[in-house]
Amino acid sequence: MALRNRILPNVKTKGGVKVDHRKNTADYETETMPVPKQVAVAMSQHIGAPCVPCVKKGDTVCVGTLLGDSDQPVSSPVYSGVSGVVSSITDIMLATGVMTKAVVIDTDGQQTVCDQLERPVLETKQDLLDAVRRCGLVGLGGAGFPAHIKLNPAQPIDTLVINAAECEPYITADYREMIECAKDVIDGIYFILKYLDIPKAVIVVEDNKPKAIELLSQIANDHNFSDRFFIMRVSSQYPKGAEKLTVYLATGRKIPAGKLPADVGCIVMNVSSVSTIAKYVKTGMPLVQKRLTVDGSAIVSPKNVFVPVGTYIKDVIAFAGGYKKEPKKIIMGGPMMGYAMPDDEHPIMKYSNAILALDEKEAYPKEMSACIRCGRCVQACPMRLMPTKVEAHLKVGDKERLQKDGVLNCMECGCCAYVCPACRPLVQVMRRSKAIVK
Repeated sequence: MALRNRILPNVKTKGGVKVDHRKNTADYETETMPVPKQVAVAMSQHIGAPCVPCVKKGDTVCVGTLLGDSDQPVSSPVYSGVSGVVSSITDIMLATGVMTKAVVIDTDGQQTVCDQLERPVLETKQDLLDAVRRCGLVGLGGAGFPAHIKLNPAQPIDTLVINAAECEPYITADYREMIECAKDVIDGIYFILKYLDIPKAVIVVEDNKPKAIELLSQIANDHNFSDRFFIMRVSSQYPKGAEKLTVYLATGRKIPAGKLPADVGCIVMNVSSVSTIAKYVKTGMPLVQKRLTVDGSAIVSPKNVFVPVGTYIKDVIAFAGGYKKEPKKIIMGGPMMGYAMPDDEHPIMKYSNAILALDEKEAYPKEMSACIRCGRCVQACPMRLMPTKVEAHLKVGDKERLQKDGVLNCMECGCCAYVCPACRPLVQVMRRSKAIVK
């Protein structure tokens, strides 16, 4: 199948904003960071029940050693990405403000691999689901939902949607995954289609990534399921990578409020997630390291890096040359939907895809002023919401009107706040309103 026949036509969507992409590290090959002296591996790196540590202080661990697990269905095991000795089991606060246990490991620098690792044997759907759980895979696009649960919906599925848009500014980790591990991406898609018996896959990627589009298409042409694989090249506009928009772009189907992609016959997977599945099937090594983009106006040497899960932010930034200016804001994730961190002492999570350090000029918005009813937030909202109405109803605590206005459809993408000339904290307004309705 020729490249031109593999590309599906673009679908127009309402709303969204044109952001300054700042993909400074797009052409930077990923570097492997030296082993840090210490890591702190959180036991809650996913939506669902946190893991219970299965190691204790003084235990020797290797790369791939199981550190924590849970018998709850919605959970995902956690493994060590380093070899060394467990120095403590402690409590840490996550970027979301949630407290969890963490296994702190003093590394030995040897990176000795666990001798109990085995490659999974795939023959059935259950074999794949079991393998994905043992891998410890969660959504690597930022959501952190256990992948083995997502891949086993009750509803029939006819389309696997691969989210490769990576529309947030700065972040290029998924792009580098497609460039450096394109065959793993295609193989991961193949495993899912084969063992879950899904008819087709559509990868949604922005048109500012032509090299990735061509490379994936060429590799797919050589695969034995090339007639079931399609690429949708979409315009570079934020937030094309949002799950609901991705499904609409790939299939034309709208996900109703409170529903999931599976309710309209789709499974959505991040491009790095499907690549991780292929790597685990080929090697037996679970998810123990993460590809990150390190960038921002306060960083000396922006780059893409491989780091063990649990590495402290400060060590990652030190590998990128440290700070050239005092950072006024450190963000885990992108500038539109990431979490502002209180300091750089927090560890990298499975779902982390970027660390941004911004100086004073970039970190602080203009002073907030009164809403001027310009309507820009309404025009920018990809879900056709009216943030000004939501804010008014929130002020009086009108739960019924908030629900009627469809606030639960909000993706918290930040488009409304981005275009607001009055610098209103509209994302916080929408988030609080959703919490009240829920």
